[in-house]
Amino acid sequence: MRIAVDMDEVMADALGEHLLRYNRLFGANLQREALIGFHLVDVIPEEHFRAAIELVHAEDFFADLEVMPGAREVLQRLNAEHEIFITTAAMEVPNSFAAKYKWLQRHFDFISPLNYVFCGAKHIISADYLIDDNPKHFKKFSGEGILFDAPRNQHVIGYRRVKNWHEVEQIFSPGKVDPIRA
Repeated sequence: MRIAVDMDEVMADALGEHLLRYNRLFGANLQREALIGFHLVDVIPEEHFRAAIELVHAEDFFADLEVMPGAREVLQRLNAEHEIFITTAAMEVPNSFAAKYKWLQRHFDFISPLNYVFCGAKHIISADYLIDDNPKHFKKFSGEGILFDAPRNQHVIGYRRVKNWHEVEQIFSPGKVDPIRA
């Protein structure tokens, strides 16, 4: 099978870094729990909005993100059996390309750089599955979208949801995958 995997908030903890930088800049103590059903910019003072967005556009923002628990191990096992493509909507933050590429090379060196897709609209990817935290990418996608749990998507329904990488692995365990898609 061909499995496309989002990077931010699926493989890499971009939200954790964003919160860390926001809290440091504004002397705040904003936690993930405050973001249930919301984006960061929905819960911060309006006067912080521009600066909060600019944090993500810093050239070093994506360089040292934490790997989501279990992502490396599960993707390494899945990569042995399936075609894995990393699909990141890097066009939203164009200066992230180099940092994201280096991050993938450092943490996921078993996935070929030829399988990195820096894109905008992910429906262009021809894959059986797309694992993503943002359901907007499933709308025109021809395969099945699997929603990776994140604070902002807690109220989204209509997609198969996974809470962690262990649950991702369970979906693709022998005998678990929908034979129509396999």
